[in-house]
Amino acid sequence: MKNIITIGASSSKKSLNKVLAEYVGSLVSNVELTKVDLNDYEMPIFSIDIENEQGFSSGVKALNKVIDSADGFIISFAEHNGAYAAVFKNAFDWLSRINGKVWRDKPMLLLSTSPGERGGATVLDIAKGRFPFNGGVMVGALPFPSFNDNFKDGEIVDLDLKSDILNLVASFQKAI
Repeated sequence: MKNIITIGASSSKKSLNKVLAEYVGSLVSNVELTKVDLNDYEMPIFSIDIENEQGFSSGVKALNKVIDSADGFIISFAEHNGAYAAVFKNAFDWLSRINGKVWRDKPMLLLSTSPGERGGATVLDIAKGRFPFNGGVMVGALPFPSFNDNFKDGEIVDLDLKSDILNLVASFQKAI
């Protein structure tokens, strides 16, 4: 059975992006989902000095092992000041030091969401531009605007957004 990793790229305990990534992951058929919470992987702020003096922390090694097990990724990004949340950027920096092909040439479905109308579109554009250089095979990407209005009681209520998500999931399903 294929193993799909979902990541809500946020440190929030009530992350909208974690909810979205896991919801979209649940729509993929016949896979095992590994739900990554970046808060579960302790690691220092990336520094070449720390790497040289201490090597890789147990949190970085554990997260890298999870990444190694993946057949595909569904990541939803929180946008902090137009870029990745610090917790994600830090993990990404550490992982890239172990293996520059962080995403192991596996299929990826990228999302972002926020309470706002743009749904984190700026950070999503950053990831779409960066990840192919780090072994990400882009299957699709979608900013999910106005999360609190468009996702209620565990479901997407906007029919156009739901259709877009289902189309992305179908493409992802074929790619894995």
